[in-house]
Amino acid sequence: MTLAAVATLTLAACGGGNKSDSGNKNVETEDISKFSMTVKNDGEAIKGGTLDVAVASDTQFRGLFSAMYYEDTYDNYYMRPFDESLFSYDEDFVITDEGVAKLDLDVDAKKATITLQKDVKWSDGEPVTADDVIYPYEVIGNKDYTGIRYDDQFINIVGMEEYHDGKADSISGIKKIDDLTTEISYKEVNPDMLQLDGGVYTRPAPKHIFKDIPIKDQEQSDAVRKNPVSFGPYYVSKVVTGESVEYLPNEHYYKGKPKLDKMVFTNVPTSSIVEALNAKKYDMVYSMPTDNYPTYKDTDGYQMLGREELAYTYIGFNLGTFDKEKGEVVTNLDSKMGDVKLRQAMGYALDNDAVGEKFYNGLRTNATTLIPPIFKTLHDSEIKGYTYDIEKAKKLLDDAGYKDTDDDGFRETPKGEKLTINFASMAGGETAQPLADYYIQQWKEIGLDVKLATGRLIDFQAFYDKLKNDDPEIDVFQGAWGVSTAPAPVGLYGRNAAFNYSRFSSEENDKLLDAIVSKESFDAEKRKEAYDAWQKYMFEQAPVIPTLYRNEIMPISDRVKSFTWNYEDTRDFYSIELTAESR
Repeated sequence: MTLAAVATLTLAACGGGNKSDSGNKNVETEDISKFSMTVKNDGEAIKGGTLDVAVASDTQFRGLFSAMYYEDTYDNYYMRPFDESLFSYDEDFVITDEGVAKLDLDVDAKKATITLQKDVKWSDGEPVTADDVIYPYEVIGNKDYTGIRYDDQFINIVGMEEYHDGKADSISGIKKIDDLTTEISYKEVNPDMLQLDGGVYTRPAPKHIFKDIPIKDQEQSDAVRKNPVSFGPYYVSKVVTGESVEYLPNEHYYKGKPKLDKMVFTNVPTSSIVEALNAKKYDMVYSMPTDNYPTYKDTDGYQMLGREELAYTYIGFNLGTFDKEKGEVVTNLDSKMGDVKLRQAMGYALDNDAVGEKFYNGLRTNATTLIPPIFKTLHDSEIKGYTYDIEKAKKLLDDAGYKDTDDDGFRETPKGEKLTINFASMAGGETAQPLADYYIQQWKEIGLDVKLATGRLIDFQAFYDKLKNDDPEIDVFQGAWGVSTAPAPVGLYGRNAAFNYSRFSSEENDKLLDAIVSKESFDAEKRKEAYDAWQKYMFEQAPVIPTLYRNEIMPISDRVKSFTWNYEDTRDFYSIELTAESR
């Protein structure tokens, strides 16, 4: 996920909410618990109509419309109308039996059985079968796979490593029982596997479409970029690369044909999205900036939906590289950012409480651990995080030997060498630059010479390309993660995780992550202990430092009816209706 830009420190006070006095500015903040996730509209629905949706973004979307290949949140927004999960879930994201498939997890046998409903069809009319459930495993585990999904969750399948290494032609732990039933054997099972996206892969792929496309060529194929076949309520009918996507109702949808005639998702710059709302150009907006919430909160003709976001913002430190051949992180603690006290000091130099209140009107709050508080039972509320403390930051650097030996105002390394830290931050919106400047200013206050990597803010796509390829120009970076509905952090911070952009690994981290995804974690108390131990360890080691927990706002037109902004909202597009021909 991209880090949305933040507002300037002189943001004017907005109406409503609770007052918070930080510094000399009196800023009114919003309480996300007072927002609804369900649109209110008692009007009579019209027949059909076109829903216009904006995605607020300052970068063009890449257009990888496949669960096997997409990498960022923007492509995922454009997948919402069609990319439906196999499984339904409850309010705690635990898998239930109302979806396209049922999941049975046999803990003792370490097996998962996935059973499809009868007569579920792809948008081209072909049946969804067990072959389609199995096919993504064969693609993602293949040595020619070009995406980034191959990680510990796939390695945990019996026979996957042998298949990946070319020692076997098939995955021994995956069996097709019949056309609707698939059995998967795992090395270990854990309670996260009972949650959506928690270890049992949730997206089938149309094998009849992909089977004749070499795996090495699939990412660039029309099946991924132009006409993805899906079984969700709508299907892609037209793509204008980087700009917009049109969708038509899927007549083969297992619940019946959806209500609308058409949907159009359009990329809209953050600098013009408020103006677009005032002109009533769109029915709803994804990725709406929260830094300028006062400028649109009372826009005529719109309701404001709100919810806690499955995401957090963080500062990451470059601690190594990723060995693509071995598929694992290689950590170098002798690197520039290898000293834990240096990393901790940079964390204590930032006032995230002030950032959340002043920059985001209280719609973001100080982050303390890498498990967001939306996971109430697993978030460790005892950890207070890196709270603003300049003197503590300076002492950490003093104790570690970082001292200004030439009186230029900046500290040298413990060896007396010049220390310049290259900081990468993403472009986007009017205030991305002020936020980056704020961080650099705070780090200067504790005597660190920090400069923007490349000398400027970096475009979203280029930023993550640099992280993926371990660009040596980057020492520290500012990013944000959208987290799964299953909180196990192995996919982001495990030794085999390509998404582990800090490239931090250790035997202790391996041990703590293994405990989280172990069979013993089916005991609720032991699961909590495992999560708490890992959160404490990552707080102490600081390979990444969470800065802000995020809430999100969706402006939605008063003509929209029958829509709830759920965390897996593809099914919600089936029921959505309009009560007027125009906004």
